[in-house]
Amino acid sequence: MIEPGKILTVREFLPIRQDLRKAGMKLVFTNGVFDILHKGHAEYLLKARNLGDALVIGLNSDSSVRRIKGEKRPINPEADRAYLLASLKCVDFVVYFTEDTPFELISEIIPDYLVKGADYRIDQVIGRDVVEENGGQVLTVELTPEKSTTNVIEKVLNVYGSK
Repeated sequence: MIEPGKILTVREFLPIRQDLRKAGMKLVFTNGVFDILHKGHAEYLLKARNLGDALVIGLNSDSSVRRIKGEKRPINPEADRAYLLASLKCVDFVVYFTEDTPFELISEIIPDYLVKGADYRIDQVIGRDVVEENGGQVLTVELTPEKSTTNVIEKVLNVYGSK
């Protein structure tokens, strides 16, 4: 069972954000679909968490995933994805967002560190301007080679066919 209060709406999270700021704690933010959790996700999230004092994940809602990845996704519903992420020791909070990008969520939370995988260039990171204008940093972390949801799906399809 996960700790209560780890999966939140943005409204529920904002007072926590204020408390973290008052305590001088650095908030790390990253976002994604996290559809089929794998080793690459875990390593990425641990690297992100180690950059600050608390890690919040902006999790794409199911409707958001369908718009950006297609009608066959997500494989796992948002409640399951949030539960798995929240069960990781390195994850402090999970907050859903329904838009196609996390820009609005980042604008409300204003993290100290905005983190994406090294497959992104800093100038491509959505929300970079908001974070930097508020004194924060945008960072990238190396991804685990050959570990991706796409690779997992392709492997499953190769083993079981595309029935």
